[in-house]
Amino acid sequence: MSLTAIVLEKESDYTHHDQLFKELIHIFFKEFLEAFFPEVHHHIDFSLIRPLSEEVFTDLFEGESRKADIVIETKLKNMDTIIIIHVEPQSYGQQNFHERMYLYYSLLYNKYRKPILPIAIFSYDEIRTEQNEFKIQFPFFHVLTFNFLMLELKKTNWRNYIQTDNPVAAALLSKMGYTCEERIQVKKEFLRMIAKMELNPAKMRYIIGFFENYLTLNQHEEEVLMKEIKQYNESREIPHLPISWEEKGIEKGIEKGIEKGIEKGKMEVALEMLKEGASIDFIAKVTQLSRESIENLQKNI
Repeated sequence: MSLTAIVLEKESDYTHHDQLFKELIHIFFKEFLEAFFPEVHHHIDFSLIRPLSEEVFTDLFEGESRKADIVIETKLKNMDTIIIIHVEPQSYGQQNFHERMYLYYSLLYNKYRKPILPIAIFSYDEIRTEQNEFKIQFPFFHVLTFNFLMLELKKTNWRNYIQTDNPVAAALLSKMGYTCEERIQVKKEFLRMIAKMELNPAKMRYIIGFFENYLTLNQHEEEVLMKEIKQYNESREIPHLPISWEEKGIEKGIEKGIEKGIEKGKMEVALEMLKEGASIDFIAKVTQLSRESIENLQKNI
């Protein structure tokens, strides 16, 4: 029995934002489900995860191709059932999105003929109202109701996650529902969270890079943050971190740190995928690394 996780993205809307979200989910797939969909996480056997080949579908609304960028196979615990998890990050408003989710569900079901669990992640900068249900019905007969799981980050209270040791929850604090006045507090809690996590340097850099891509304090805010940490003797709780303001201190340095962290995270993912037997072409598409970089990694296995 196997489970397939797929992230779909339209080429014309392919942005740095989309890539960051897809990489985060790919690198921390288990942690993503654990933080936001624990009922799903409970039933999955994460000891048997391997990437599968990429799929391409035609957009039934606009006729353009849509590519499945992340396809992961795993198994369910104590259940002889194959399911597919379709995860789709959505960073911009899209008319009839709930209908699109149903259409991609149909395409996946037509190919695999297996139960499918659809999930949508909404990361808008503003609060929107989204439907997670699509219906086909008549006054005299109800044909179907299609539902999908939904994570609306802007409607998510960041304080509900600061006591966890989950790296995805920490990274996504930067996209949750906080006010401008809470920016400094959000970053301080983020630093506390990752300081307590047992992440290797590459993954820690990646998480910090993701966070700072969406929540970067200005110089004044950084100074206030540093004063608060020193005033309340929190420096022991928040040690020196790879690309934090303590090491870089200026915007240019932070940007370089983010890039370096993301690159290291990609290399780590690529190495794990090679160990699981994924093809170099597929790894290149998932991580955006060059074939040469991946081949060099392969030589060291």
